[in-house]
Amino acid sequence: MTQLLKPSTRLLWWLAALAGVALLVGVLQALERGPVDKLDDLFWALLCAIGALSLLDAFWLWRLPSPRVQRHVPGSLALGRWSEVRIELEHHVRRSVSLTLFDHGPQGAGNRCEIEHLPQPMTLRPHRKARLTYRLRPTSRGHFIFERIEIQIRSPLRLWLSRRYLQVPDSARVYPDFARLHNGQLLVVDSWLRQIGVRQHPRRGLGLEFNQLREFREGDSLRQIDWKATARQRTPIAREYQDEQDQQIVFVLDCGRRMRSQDGELTHFDHALNACLLLGYVALRQGDAVGISTFAAEQDRHLAPVKGAGQLNVLLNRVYDLNSSQRPADYSAAIRQVLNRQKRRALVVLVTNLRDEDDEDLLGAVKQLSRRHRVLVASLREDVLDKMRQGPVQTWQQALDYCGTVAFLNARASLHERLIAHGIPVLDVRPADLGPQLVSRYLSWKKAGTL
Repeated sequence: MTQLLKPSTRLLWWLAALAGVALLVGVLQALERGPVDKLDDLFWALLCAIGALSLLDAFWLWRLPSPRVQRHVPGSLALGRWSEVRIELEHHVRRSVSLTLFDHGPQGAGNRCEIEHLPQPMTLRPHRKARLTYRLRPTSRGHFIFERIEIQIRSPLRLWLSRRYLQVPDSARVYPDFARLHNGQLLVVDSWLRQIGVRQHPRRGLGLEFNQLREFREGDSLRQIDWKATARQRTPIAREYQDEQDQQIVFVLDCGRRMRSQDGELTHFDHALNACLLLGYVALRQGDAVGISTFAAEQDRHLAPVKGAGQLNVLLNRVYDLNSSQRPADYSAAIRQVLNRQKRRALVVLVTNLRDEDDEDLLGAVKQLSRRHRVLVASLREDVLDKMRQGPVQTWQQALDYCGTVAFLNARASLHERLIAHGIPVLDVRPADLGPQLVSRYLSWKKAGTL
């Protein structure tokens, strides 16, 4: 605990009054008028009295033990949502203590949050617990560490203030804003799934996964014949296949510098992360396996596709503290990692922000990936580009901005068209619309059986 004493406003006023008396005595002595001796005696008497009282008051405050403080912060917080933090205080001194409390919140350069209802004044009664609450709104994800609480205690005569820093360690994890998705978009998605009834059913004999050997039947193709089994049994034996009953989805998430652009309160990276979680939730509900692979991050992460309701929690804990970096996106290296790790055919969703300079590098890498997997490229488009293209043009600067925006969008659209020409589907969306667009495309492919 660190303790600092400082004079209160009351003590400063008393000292100012003494200074006024001293000034008056000095003026009267210079003019040789008035009861100088009596005023001089009064000044010294007041000075001694205030000095003695202030010393006693300071000594009592210095010896006063700090109250016991406990902070109760939720272990999981949602990005951008208000949560309540509760603080409990208790002290065992015979008299009441007045104080003001302020929680310094999470420490660290990357831990950003907004705080409401602090500082708060309160009075501690002897042998009783006091409680207060304040609101906390994280504006960044990650592992938040709370270290200290500051209390300011007033002395009995209100002449001093003791500022004390109490070490009250706590921690909380700030996850992507999945709670808001659950309250809004996920309810719509659940209703949508019930209405359209998207669910893959196995069709015997038409898939790629081996099921059993059986006698050859009319209508079977010659490629189904197992010649070794036929030779052993001396009768035509056919292989029976069935559709794979679940698919695998792998998100390839760009964590590079382009994803640091911000539209509203969230960056493009946060929008992309929320969209991946939304589609992951829907895919897991459909019985599919979901995984993720990142690139251009400070430390790339990989989570192999796994199905089951518990995979969503695993995914959340894997990416909750993931942030964008200043690194450029290396699509070739990212695709090579996916090809090395993902052997089974999967739907690979590449979430990034495409630019015209990505032409050759991106096209070659995605074409290589599409030979083994179904690929979907989701390209985020800044909101400011749409606003500048649709805004009025009245000045020379506005005309230059408009022409530059149109040229950039045309070059970007040309890259998208080249990808589509090579059979690579592309979503060109604003960050806020990415989640619904991904879910819509996934469900349409799921219903058509083209995953």
